[in-house]
Amino acid sequence: MLSVKRTIGTLALAAVPVLSLQLHRHDVSFTPDIVLSHWHGLAQAAYPFSDGTPLASQWPIPPNHFFDYELRAESGMAGTYYYHSHVGFQAGTATGALIVEDPDGAPYKTDGERLVFLQEYWSLSDTEVIHDLESIPLRWPGEPNGWLINGKSISDREARDPATRALSVIEVKPGQIYRFRFVGATALSLALLGFEKHGNFEIIEADGEYTKPYPVDLLQIGSGQRYSALFRAKSCQDLRKDDQLDYYIQLESRDRNDIVTNYAILRYENTCNMTPNRVATHKNPKRQPLHLPPTIDGYLDYALQPLKPNNFPTAAEVTRRVMLNIQVVENEYFIWTINNHTWSENAGPLPATVPQTPYLVNLYRNQSAYLPDYEAAVANGGIDPNMGTYPAKIGEVLEIVLQQFGGKSEEAQNRGLLDTHPWHGHGIHHYDVGGGRGAWDPDTVEENLKGTQPVLRDTTLLYRYKKGVEPGEKMGWRVWRIRVEQPGVWMVHCHTLQHMIQGMQTVWVNGDAEDILKVGEPDVAGYLRYGGSVYGNVSHAPEVVHFNELD
Repeated sequence: MLSVKRTIGTLALAAVPVLSLQLHRHDVSFTPDIVLSHWHGLAQAAYPFSDGTPLASQWPIPPNHFFDYELRAESGMAGTYYYHSHVGFQAGTATGALIVEDPDGAPYKTDGERLVFLQEYWSLSDTEVIHDLESIPLRWPGEPNGWLINGKSISDREARDPATRALSVIEVKPGQIYRFRFVGATALSLALLGFEKHGNFEIIEADGEYTKPYPVDLLQIGSGQRYSALFRAKSCQDLRKDDQLDYYIQLESRDRNDIVTNYAILRYENTCNMTPNRVATHKNPKRQPLHLPPTIDGYLDYALQPLKPNNFPTAAEVTRRVMLNIQVVENEYFIWTINNHTWSENAGPLPATVPQTPYLVNLYRNQSAYLPDYEAAVANGGIDPNMGTYPAKIGEVLEIVLQQFGGKSEEAQNRGLLDTHPWHGHGIHHYDVGGGRGAWDPDTVEENLKGTQPVLRDTTLLYRYKKGVEPGEKMGWRVWRIRVEQPGVWMVHCHTLQHMIQGMQTVWVNGDAEDILKVGEPDVAGYLRYGGSVYGNVSHAPEVVHFNELD
């Protein structure tokens, strides 16, 4: 387990055109493990070695070293993001909120903001989880022991850090309007949460993109997803009618074998001169205040609309379609495959493409040998059979279809197995065209799109709809459309950490060598070697390259 305290660190950036911001974390005692930080939802085309994907865009940071990330928050990027490690199971703890602020002010006026940062609590260490997932046969490490809401929770299991054993308190004032930012920084669980005696939310942002207000009573959020919602606090009259100032926030897992439930407290400042009957923060309620429904399949599909026109490509503009066929395969090992292929940055016992050197580094070293063969990939369903990467040309309009199949297994209990997958794309955001049950059908997609305008997202859910079907049966699809405008090496993967470890990842190379290789010698040299000069330690500072100065 990384030696990171279970507290929530929030980074705030200002979205200003052509402004480079540097985030420095010079703590050489941070971890004895390799680590990388990914800035979830931020496109890093301007800073090719800052996306934080080990053996895809960059080398991991060696133990007891540090690395200066350089980020650019451009106009139009204001919104809710977060950062997390992209190595193994580290994202479960090495994470925090990342807020990009609009210098001109947000389009929705509020009296304040509140953060609801969702994580899970695991009693196993990262090493133990990975060992179990890579065991032959599979030894499932189990469900989380509880939720963490803003770093705190009360679980039936003993907490390693006693400071987490309390209910988080979110304070508001009567009659005011707040922007609640919800971040799904989870490893495994689909989260469903509601507020006791409150149902007055309006979604105004999804994954860093403003939307028209859309009313909801409950929030359902998968790993990697973020939402902002307007919350209208009760008036003094409402509070007196309820005869309470404290309300429970109830959080439950969905689409898992076990339902994990935890709580936080929404606390009103007593400006109404009421008797302050406060609920205890050191224990859970005696009975559940809310009865939450089952999984809301297709949550917000075809409902959200962009606040401003976003140049959504029609079917006629699509230049190429790529099918990503997803299926679990269990023989002596247990893996999640995409087009019968798996990828991992960890050379473990499971079969997977494991590069020895980051793709972007190899492109800089020898572009002719490592640039994927576009024509061969097109003839092979989108993936270069030799490189194991998915190439795309700048200017293409891609339609990516995620189709889940019932699993193949020698074990009866896992035959036809399905799961819910939060799919995340690095680089430019995708237009979420929606999803549905059964087999994907293009006519159904176009029918569902009538009268709607899809929003841009970076993480969307491929639902399972059922626990299982016949092996090989199609059940559940999702469609993205992407205008390929960001050159670079980008990951597209399931954001469930267990599934990533089991191979459910792809690598995309957008653009040709001229598009991608923008940094010349000598500036690029320190990035091309593991532990190169851009990585600092106790003996020397890193040789930081300010990419904005190279423009």
